[in-house]
Formats: sequence, C-alpha cells, structure tokens
Amino acid sequence: MQEPLTVSRRGFIGAAAGLAVPGILASGSYGAEGKAGANGKIQLALIGCNNMGRSNLKNAAAHPDVVVVGACDVYRRRAEEVAEAHKDTCKVHTDFREVLARKDVDAVIIATPPHWHALMAIMACEAGKDLYLQKPMTLHLGESLAVRNAVKRHGRICQVGTQIHASENYRRVVELIRAGYLGKIGVVRTFNVMNQGEGGVGHDPDVKPPEGFDWDFWCGPAPLRPYHAILAKGSYEHGSWMDYSGGWTPNMAAHIIDLPIWAMDLKYPTEVSSAGGRFVLKDDGDAYDHHEVLWRYPNMTMTWMSSLTNSYGFDLHGNPVPKRRLGIYFHGVNGTMYANYGEHRIIPEGDALKDVILPEVVERKKAATDKGARLLYIGAELKPVAEQIPPSPGHEIEWVDCVKARTQPSCSPITYHLRVDVPVVLSLLSLKLGRTIRFDPETEKIVGDDEAARMAIPKYRDPWKFPAQYLAG
Repeated sequence: MQEPLTVSRRGFIGAAAGLAVPGILASGSYGAEGKAGANGKIQLALIGCNNMGRSNLKNAAAHPDVVVVGACDVYRRRAEEVAEAHKDTCKVHTDFREVLARKDVDAVIIATPPHWHALMAIMACEAGKDLYLQKPMTLHLGESLAVRNAVKRHGRICQVGTQIHASENYRRVVELIRAGYLGKIGVVRTFNVMNQGEGGVGHDPDVKPPEGFDWDFWCGPAPLRPYHAILAKGSYEHGSWMDYSGGWTPNMAAHIIDLPIWAMDLKYPTEVSSAGGRFVLKDDGDAYDHHEVLWRYPNMTMTWMSSLTNSYGFDLHGNPVPKRRLGIYFHGVNGTMYANYGEHRIIPEGDALKDVILPEVVERKKAATDKGARLLYIGAELKPVAEQIPPSPGHEIEWVDCVKARTQPSCSPITYHLRVDVPVVLSLLSLKLGRTIRFDPETEKIVGDDEAARMAIPKYRDPWKFPAQYLAG
C-alpha cells in the first residue's frame, strides 16, 4: 500500500501539524455484483477540477445512474465551483486521499496534471474505486506497467480519456483500413503542429499562488519549483514544462497515434528513436518545441512530428492562418489515406482502387479527373465494408455503463491503451538519452541499455514513493 496514505498532511494541504489522512479501505461500494448503495446509483467524484475534468464530469453525470458526490482540487475555488453545480450531493475536498478514503465513493475521474496520473490511479485501485483516467496515462514506462498491473490486480474498471476514440470518423477509418482497401501498409506518418511564435506561452514574474491554492501539493511527486501562474493555468500550458507534462507529445500523440494502433492492431514497437529540442521558443517553459519520433514495428514503421513554432498541416492545412493542426497518413500499396479527428480521404495509386469504388461514383470522378482534378475518395464513395463498428454512446457514458456491468470498456481500456502509452513514454526517454531505445514486447522490458532501464522507473519527491510492487505483473 502506498505509504503517503498515512503521512502527515502538513506541507501538503496547509493543515495543522500532525493531522493525518484517514487510512484507505479497499472496499469501494460498487463491487462485482454491480450494485451501489440503496438507490443503485454510481457515486462519482472528480479529482482535478479544471476544464477537462469538468467536461468529463458533465458527460458522465448525464447518465441517469450517476450522482456526483465529490469534487477535489488543490485550488479550493475550483472544487467549490464544481460542487456548486451539484450542491445537494457534492462535498468539497482539497486532498485526493480524503476522496479515496470515502466508502460512499464508487468511482473517480482523475483529471489532474499528468505527473500525478500514475500515483493517483494506483491508489484509486487500492481503494477499490473504478476510474476514468485522463490522458496522457503516464510519463514513464514504469508508471505505465504499474497502472495496468494495479487495475488488473484489484479488479477495477478503467478507461483512459482519449475521447476521440469514440468518434464516428475514427470508426470509419478503422473499418476501411481493416477491410484492406489500402493494401499492405508499410509506413504511417502522424503529426501535431501549432505556432506559438518565439514568445511561446509567455512570461510571468508572479511567484505567489492565489489564496487557497496549495502549490506544494500541486507539484506532488514531481520536483518542487516556484509557483508559476502560466504553468498552473491548464493543460495547454502544462505542455511547456517537462516535469509536469512531458511536453506536447504525450498529450496529443495519445489521441493521434491511437488511430493507426487501433486500425492496424499494432502491439508494442521494438525500437524507438527520437530527436528534437528547444530551438526557437523564448518563454518561461523548458520543454522541446520540436520533436521527431520513429517507431519501428515488426512489419512497418510509424513516425511522429510535433512543432510549436510552425503550423503547416500538409493536405489537412486548410486556411493559411496559424492554428493547431493534426493528422495521420496511412501509406499503402493501393493508396494513401489521410485523416484527422473529423475527416478522412483516400488518394489511390493509379487504378488500384477501381474494384472498390461505388459504380455511381465512377462517372462523376472520371469527369472530374478529365478536367485535371485530383482523384480523392471518402469512405462513403467506396463499397461498404463487411464489418462495421457500432457507434459509441459517448466515451464517458460507455465507461459508466461498464462500471455498472463490471466489464472492461471496448473504448480505450487500460490493456489496449498501454499500446498507445508505451511508445510515447519510450520516445521521451529516447529524446532525453539521445539514442535509440530497444524494447522487448514479450517481456515488456528495455533491452541492452541498463541506464535506460533504470531511468524508465521514476523517482518521486519525498514523501511520495513510486509503488514498485506493481512492476511485477
């Protein structure tokens, strides 16, 4: 059990010296029988009450069998704002351990900054709580494996917050790839770009947190640094500081490489090479402004490009103004598909797709190509695939339904998302070390590099301890 559960709260939430947090009992009231309390409702609490957490809570609370009973944030005002919307049932907390100690809490949404995700997720499992865990799932390989193992060991229902996985567009892309329309795919290219200018997220000399904001607790297991208002603002700003986010790659790659990993059923990469640095930005942050990654899988490669200082979006560019753009390119023998969150299009290799084009589309396309137009197809212009993926009721709603049914979700379950998370955290390690990381998918271990293997397991700031007991599956 995690030692800090009995550590004095002095220095963490500004309470009186010697005041201890109640011990956590592994007895979440929503058990294997699928019943919660006298009214059968799922008693839900939110840990991390900023923008994304509030959105997740709103979506989950729309389920008729959910009642919101807790709101927790180290900035008390944020928790109070959430509780006000559920004032008949919701209690305010500033220490997540109090939430986990409550016997009337069945499940939690963890939407804190990324450096807290692994520890809170594992402690939630130990407390018998089901969890919706925001992405990025973790920042280190050791954390990734430990969270997965804790979920399995304690029999909890866990979904990772890659809500785009529930979208209709992603489902259509997966169907087309799995139907083999593109033929054999040798490489996938992914990217996320924006242009913050040289000024980046800016400067702020203010080092005094607002009243009711426990900055020491915000930093938690990560290094303690002076308060910074921009860093503390939200998830967009977190991406400019390495210790608390891992930069922009963990936040966005979790959404974007999810699509090819799902569509092609990719397991773990065997080699990860990463390069980049802080080349342009002159703000108060310290994270890279460019990051290039090459993941090698047994029969293909996948690349990642991240830029904070140029927002060119290739075929997905649109209007020539600075904005955040992202995309995925599947390069197959029969054609190339490019996609983002809301659209997908196919460019054929010659007439390789002629047998899968709907007859009524052929003449219209022929007339267009005779006039010099580029030949593009969307999924609706191709013959229907044999197997279709049913629509999602909504990412958070699906999680709630699975908590009730005691089944792991089909949409971003922990065992699947590990295949998204591990490539990302290994890319950060490769960037830090400046060399390729080799990984054994069978043993889930870094091979041939003792230093990298050691650095894959984080060291937390005292008194927080990394729960090494969960490294063993």
